[in-house]
Amino acid sequence: MRPSPNRPRRRPRNRSPFSHSHKTASDYQDDGENGKRANRSTVLEVSNLRIQRGGALILDDISWRVLPGEHWVILGANGSGKTSLLSALTGYFTPTAGRISVLGRRYGHTDWRELRKKIGLVSSSLRQMMANDEHALETVVSGKYAMIDFWGRPTAADRARALRLLNQVDCKHLGERRWQVLSQGERQRVLIARALMAGPRLLILDEPCAGLDPAAREHFLQFIHRLGRTNHAPALVLVTHHVEEIMPIFSHVLILRAGRLLAAGARVDMLNAKLLSRAFDSPMRLVKTHHRYSLSAAPKPGAVI
Repeated sequence: MRPSPNRPRRRPRNRSPFSHSHKTASDYQDDGENGKRANRSTVLEVSNLRIQRGGALILDDISWRVLPGEHWVILGANGSGKTSLLSALTGYFTPTAGRISVLGRRYGHTDWRELRKKIGLVSSSLRQMMANDEHALETVVSGKYAMIDFWGRPTAADRARALRLLNQVDCKHLGERRWQVLSQGERQRVLIARALMAGPRLLILDEPCAGLDPAAREHFLQFIHRLGRTNHAPALVLVTHHVEEIMPIFSHVLILRAGRLLAAGARVDMLNAKLLSRAFDSPMRLVKTHHRYSLSAAPKPGAVI
């Protein structure tokens, strides 16, 4: 694909999908054999994580482990700490205390810039960062280099892999289309292909259904379910506050409440009205139908709406 002669030149930017001004984990370098390593069979491990900025305690005493073959949901109300936890996991938010290890590499003993290439990320905020004139194929290729706003000419190998991934997400016909003309649902699928470009072992889906209409959301969720069932699928972590988005492929749930871990474990044990009422600080009613869930607020006696 040759750059359009009318397209302004842009310098590559390795822009973060999180906007924190604190020192990132990429400021630390790998100290070799002296660096402590997590169990290499563990995809993700968080131990006693604490994040504080000034007098604000954002996350406190979070411990969590993701093993191969598990797919997790991080569930919680707005302001519960979901985005802050993701920022810490991807090296954009420096912990105040505790340990984080991803794919056997410990935060503070590893160059997180390289590790990010093994962590796929799809989010509504990332969707808003793409250049309007960038072709879908270029967007996918940029995932290999953990780069936003790709500039250059894809190699033949990169182009071939990007086309295979676009085909995998049912978007091969979109390769030459510019970002600005893609629908929201098409953009999310292209971002999935982008996240898979570097062959990640961990794929984080940060509220990926935000802005999708009901049909596009359901099609996207069905695709995620199929992806999770494929051989050698990366570990999936879905961040949401909608239980309706929890597909059967997700085996475990972590529930956050006011920056603390409320509960974590197998999905069948976590999704119940009692726990969810505590998570959302309101009486909730949970309904399960054909392996899918729906949640509604139970009416309060005497409440006036």
